Amino acid sequence: MIKQLAGRTAVVTGAASGIGLGLARKAATEGMHVVLADVEVDALADAEASVAELGAQALSAQTDVSKADAVDALADATFERFGGAHLVFLNAGVFQAGVSWQRSNADWEWVLGVNFWGALHGIRAFMPRLIEQDEPAHVVITASMAGLMTVAYSGPYVVSKFAASSLAECVAHDLRAQGVDHVGVSCLVPGSVDTRIADSTRNRPDEPPSEAQAPDHYFVADALREMTTTQGRSPEDVADMVFDAVRAGDFWIPTTDSYEELLRPRFDDILARKLPGSAQFD
Repeated sequence: MIKQLAGRTAVVTGAASGIGLGLARKAATEGMHVVLADVEVDALADAEASVAELGAQALSAQTDVSKADAVDALADATFERFGGAHLVFLNAGVFQAGVSWQRSNADWEWVLGVNFWGALHGIRAFMPRLIEQDEPAHVVITASMAGLMTVAYSGPYVVSKFAASSLAECVAHDLRAQGVDHVGVSCLVPGSVDTRIADSTRNRPDEPPSEAQAPDHYFVADALREMTTTQGRSPEDVADMVFDAVRAGDFWIPTTDSYEELLRPRFDDILARKLPGSAQFD
């Protein structure tokens, strides 16, 4: 369990906006060095400046987390600059809605590439180093309430977030089975947070969905945008919750007040062999 943060190093993917920026700024206020990774160049430069203004030594690296070599390079740069890493937030994420069988391979590959493979590349790049450095460290993988519950019209996103949450569990089990007790793992499960997740296609490397595929995507994205901007927690509040949970050694880090209320009916339905109901993640 990691307690001492001042003078240690935090790494944040998806750090240029939303929860990632909140985590990076929180790390800076804790006296940590901060490594910021994101695919958005201009926003990343602004984020680095914002963190530096808080007094932190900051390093930014444009990183496409869906590429293993890019994440390896991020780990190399982190250890070369600061000599280690102690909090690693595998947070980069994108949103793609749509009817499951109507989404193209490119849709699925983009979302899984960032939301799942990004986290897995981070685990493979950082975990062996965290174990070897033999200092208290902690990894937080950002999933979602949509990584614990299913909904219609969001197949690519939900599948990717279930993969992310199960990855976090498996990594935690592997650490325990290997007798590694100086590295911890948590899974962040945000509900509605005031971020730009609904506008993820701004960072899509290929063309956005065709008009033939798009209506359901735009409908859900518009609803998500409305919910996050009017009801969402601030990224700063989420960052405070995450750091408190890491210090407490919590595995699950929900941001949703109705976390238990939402999950109990789901597992009741599973035990009853029913299709779990869909829910709003307020």
